Amino acid sequence: MVDSYDDGRDIDGDKELSHLNIKKIPTRKTAVAIDDGAQKRQIPRITAAGRGKIAEKILQLAFDNDIKVREDSDLAEMLAKIEIDSPIPSEAFMAVAEILSYVYRANGQPNPFDVRLEDDND
Repeated sequence: MVDSYDDGRDIDGDKELSHLNIKKIPTRKTAVAIDDGAQKRQIPRITAAGRGKIAEKILQLAFDNDIKVREDSDLAEMLAKIEIDSPIPSEAFMAVAEILSYVYRANGQPNPFDVRLEDDND
């Protein structure tokens, strides 16, 4: 009888089991800069993206200019694939809104995402 259960080890059983909830740390940094579009009342756009040395330069420029940075490697990887000056894709709206909300709070600015819908009956 052949055991069809795959416990994650190689055939010889030499390889250790790996945890599924532990992410592998990327070997190269990825950074993406976003223009929130608030001044023009537009959808946020990708203004810069890069990996490795370019990512480090983007981060250094942000730090040098007191721009708040938030780490989200999965989102950065997704957005880095988008063409520069393109609006963020709809599947990234919620994640980007969360990050921009964090940035507004960190800068002590009013959060445009805190909207209260008013009922006409009030």
